[in-house]
Amino acid sequence: MTETRSTQPESTAYDVVVLGAGPVGENVADRTRAAGLATAVVESELVGGECSYWACMPSKALLRPVIARADARRLPGLSGAVQGPLDADAVLARRNRFTSDWKDGGQVQWLEGTGADLYRGHGRITGPRTVAVTGADGGRRVLTARHAVAVCTGSRARLPDLPGLAEVKPWTSREATAAQSVPGRLVVVGGGVVAAEMASAWQALGARVTVLVRGGSLLNRMEPFAGEMVAEALTEAGADLRTGTSAKSVSRENGVVRVVTDHGDRIEADEILFATGRAPRTDDIGLETIGLEPGSWLSVDDTLRVTDHDWLYGVGDVNHRALLTHQGKYQARVAGAAIVARAAGTSVRAEEWGAHAATADHAAVPQVVFTDPEAAAVGLSLAEAEQAGYRVRAVDVDLSSVSGAGLYGDGYKGRARMVVDLEDEILRGLTLVGPGVGELIHSATIAVTAQVPIGRLWHAVPSYPTISEVWLRLLEAYRDV
Repeated sequence: MTETRSTQPESTAYDVVVLGAGPVGENVADRTRAAGLATAVVESELVGGECSYWACMPSKALLRPVIARADARRLPGLSGAVQGPLDADAVLARRNRFTSDWKDGGQVQWLEGTGADLYRGHGRITGPRTVAVTGADGGRRVLTARHAVAVCTGSRARLPDLPGLAEVKPWTSREATAAQSVPGRLVVVGGGVVAAEMASAWQALGARVTVLVRGGSLLNRMEPFAGEMVAEALTEAGADLRTGTSAKSVSRENGVVRVVTDHGDRIEADEILFATGRAPRTDDIGLETIGLEPGSWLSVDDTLRVTDHDWLYGVGDVNHRALLTHQGKYQARVAGAAIVARAAGTSVRAEEWGAHAATADHAAVPQVVFTDPEAAAVGLSLAEAEQAGYRVRAVDVDLSSVSGAGLYGDGYKGRARMVVDLEDEILRGLTLVGPGVGELIHSATIAVTAQVPIGRLWHAVPSYPTISEVWLRLLEAYRDV
């Protein structure tokens, strides 16, 4: 669609206007178009969004060779063939292919195939049900929505308030996943998923990595043993991991980054990555025109409708419920169905587990951290369950006791914990750490989401000899307590 200059902005009416063409916006558009609603999608960057070009896909493309080599090294008969360094150029080239070299033609073709109209440019809400789009050429279009505007603009990296940081040109998650060469020395500031994954990837690709973690451990939103095991593996791989440490000041002189920590330590590096949280991309989308705070997270109900705005939806990262692509797409399916139902004047099932309620975002959010070992979790940790007031018991199993784990690789190290609600005898959460456990988490997600009784789980027989036999070991441990 070509935009032209005019003194009066051209106006076009739609049923639904979607701000953001990442996976979340694409899915909202797909659902509303499938129901016959006229839908426009506005995107200021690449169609496909953060996940496709600077997050999920490129990061996992970088990490897959790291994990595959680690798995191979655990197998006699194969370990000797993979002792050399990774071919960094080949890894980066493969990563580039997964991002389509940061070109979005394929994604555009898919989106337009749904029947949605794509507008390239910056979209700003200018009032109820109205969005103005400014194109790269300065041309302006006004889009009106008969039924809904869906804000699906995602989140961006949040940088700390350090003097002179902008002049240092630090990496964020975008630069860390898109870099075209391996830095000799890399400082990673942060202890969450991005920090753990990118430290693992660049250490394996040849960088000397130093990780500064303000808290006492990595991955502090998971069970404590998850961060401990990932930290141990990172240290064994050669990374310098410093907990209880923050960057007090940073500077760059003659290309060299100099970091001073709050303990007075001085570190030199070629690049520095700040993985210190996310902020919503809502600062310049016109929220002030409808009484909302620019740059704020959007408060939504379980149909993803923004509080006190019956035409506005906040879907994906912008509502801060679960900053994960798969959960954003889940929300998009729910929001799309709710928009369609309201447009048709039919009933909206917003009760718990209803067709138009994003209930799983409260009870059963799964996540996989693609380090070596992998860490995977769904639902509540023990501490979270206790804080929520449930009477629970933690059941722990050493994964090395599972036959399938030993076959997976010699010296297999791993651990599993299920959190059992003693009142209802259902699972409130499950955490797994170990090679290959990411492929197990969906079975746990089903058990937690469906609230499968422990007595029924006994009849879900795991295949032998696979790592999934951990389910049997966990149930036995619960019975024997």
